[in-house]
Amino acid sequence: MHTKRLTITYVALAAALLGLFALNLFWGSVAISPRGVVQALLGRGQDELAANILLQLRLPRVVMVVLLGAALSVAGYLLQTFFANPIAGPFVMGISSGAKLVVALTMVVFLNHGLLTNSLTLILAAFAGSMAAMAFVLSVARRVHRMSILVICGVMIGYICSAVTDIVVAFAQDSNIVNLHNWSMGSFSGMTWGNVAAAALVVLPCLAAAFLLAKPMAAYQMGEQYAQSVGVAVRPFCVALVLLSSLLAACVTAFAGPISFVGIAVPHLVKQALGSAKPLHVLPGCALGGAAFCLLCDLIARSLFAPTELSISSVTAVFGAPVVIWLLVHRQSGEGRA
Repeated sequence: MHTKRLTITYVALAAALLGLFALNLFWGSVAISPRGVVQALLGRGQDELAANILLQLRLPRVVMVVLLGAALSVAGYLLQTFFANPIAGPFVMGISSGAKLVVALTMVVFLNHGLLTNSLTLILAAFAGSMAAMAFVLSVARRVHRMSILVICGVMIGYICSAVTDIVVAFAQDSNIVNLHNWSMGSFSGMTWGNVAAAALVVLPCLAAAFLLAKPMAAYQMGEQYAQSVGVAVRPFCVALVLLSSLLAACVTAFAGPISFVGIAVPHLVKQALGSAKPLHVLPGCALGGAAFCLLCDLIARSLFAPTELSISSVTAVFGAPVVIWLLVHRQSGEGRA
């Protein structure tokens, strides 16, 4: 019965992902029929404008949304496993904001000197920022044992980094402020095949590494002592979780800016749908669910008030924040009954 539920959930997530992927390709300010999409993908289309829009604008954007959505959801699940708390996530813990700050600094310095930032530079800057924020959170975790205080500290570091980022953006040249502002609010627009290739080189190996850690992750969920008793090297394992979650979150921030609530909401919804908390079951679900969720939010962001495009974080917050509120209320109710 449980295997049947897992299969149905995976099939539903995959179907949602494929359906939203297709919908994102032909839905937009310039309508392209499903037949036109297929012809353009096969190189048989007669409409060059439609083919360019599809192959150079929409397709790289959609592929990037899938990659980064999966990355953000899995990063959130890794952090939740590490901190043993369902409301831990890159955005809440301040990791995305730390990455955002260092990337903004790098972009402003490069742009003000007439230099262009490449994908590697942005990823390295974001990783440095995310690791700095994570180091702060870990230093607080050693001094406090209440997760609520740790979360509050993460939120505060996020506010500080966001405030400093706004100050940094204010010093950008006028011609660069719009692009920097759009990026700092979160957006999948302007993705290129070069961006997709760079993101794939980071995200796919990290996702593969996370799947390989599924077995020790399951042991770690039972407690550090249990994990050690079954042969898990806890310290290297924890370092791997921190590095993988930070690198995945950094890659998302480098290309799309900070995106809120995906890393918290999607893993929880996936666990509820699967009826399982086993990493071997949840990780593929998180990858599929995160990609589908971000495809839906991106479609809404660029279509709801077209031609005006909303920031992706505004849409993800509308759907994700209620899940976080429910988590907090449910967690408090559970503690009250205990």
